[in-house]
Amino acid sequence: MKLTTFIIDDDLVSQFATRYCIQQSHGNFDIVTCSSGEEGIQACVSSVEDHGRLPDIIFLDLVMDGMNGWDFLENLKNLFEEHELPSVYVLSAFTNASDRTIAKKNGMISGYVDKPLSRSYLEKILKEEEKKRILG
Repeated sequence: MKLTTFIIDDDLVSQFATRYCIQQSHGNFDIVTCSSGEEGIQACVSSVEDHGRLPDIIFLDLVMDGMNGWDFLENLKNLFEEHELPSVYVLSAFTNASDRTIAKKNGMISGYVDKPLSRSYLEKILKEEEKKRILG
């Protein structure tokens, strides 16, 4: 099963490291990278227009110029309320401890990942995604 995965991060080094980790995993992925929240929303619109659905997984940085990760989540929820929302994993350095607390309480967030994404954490995510798809 191929999973569509978006990486939304304005740090190109982090974006590359996340993409590389995903590519090195045992999963089967279509990977789209976006350098801003605005670009991420546009990619979601394109995904719905082209494929009739949102991506399966989004790795989202919270701290970005322009539309930050929190704003992205709010837009995602409001623009696509009639679609099944993706699993969102916050990808962050979490220099702000309150961000970690807020992320844990936000129902749209499936998990949080300290940068850089590790292979072991990615495997854990893949197992969770498999369970979700099997259980429907």
